[in-house]
Amino acid sequence: MESDLSQAKSRSHWSSTFGFVMAAAGSAVGLGNLWKFPYLVGANGGSAFIVIYIILLFFIGVPLVIAEITIGRFGQLNPVGSFGLISPIYITVL
Repeated sequence: MESDLSQAKSRSHWSSTFGFVMAAAGSAVGLGNLWKFPYLVGANGGSAFIVIYIILLFFIGVPLVIAEITIGRFGQLNPVGSFGLISPIYITVL
């Protein structure tokens, strides 16, 4: 655990907020999910599904992305190290 903390001090940080937001959006949402899937469903008569999809995207997807970003910024480590800082039980499980 101590080596993870020393590793966090030597890691680099994002130089701009815009670059971070673009990288997070690019890794979280692929272009196929963003454009092709809703288009195909809507074109084939699934407009009601698109409405539900967008609602669930905002109520489930956005909070999960915010939680992931918050945990990453809090820990400034790899995923296992960040969750280990929150609760040591995650290190023993993973």
